[in-house]
Amino acid sequence: MKQPEDFLPLSQATYYILLSLRKVRHGYGIMQDVEEISQGEVRMGPGTLYGALGKLEKQHVIQKVTVQEDERRKYYALTDLGMQVLRLEYGRLSSLVANAKGIIEKLEVEKDGH
Repeated sequence: MKQPEDFLPLSQATYYILLSLRKVRHGYGIMQDVEEISQGEVRMGPGTLYGALGKLEKQHVIQKVTVQEDERRKYYALTDLGMQVLRLEYGRLSSLVANAKGIIEKLEVEKDGH
């Protein structure tokens, strides 16, 4: 079985899908939430979304769950593995930004100074 580290790095779309699944959602709800939490940067159509959901489900990163009030729609939730993958990717991205911060700021100062 794959280890959480084996899934990294995540694509931008996959990262936002996993973030969206901080609570149980159906496909359309995921699409709406991804657009909202990405501040409009990521918009995905049904084909992209359901392709990604199918792949993530096969990898046991997410799972289908039944919601009594709405049995017609398919709902999804993070698995424990999915939560681990999400935390690792957040740490990886945070580290990238932190490590680059001083370098980028120095480059900006040098650019403005010359």
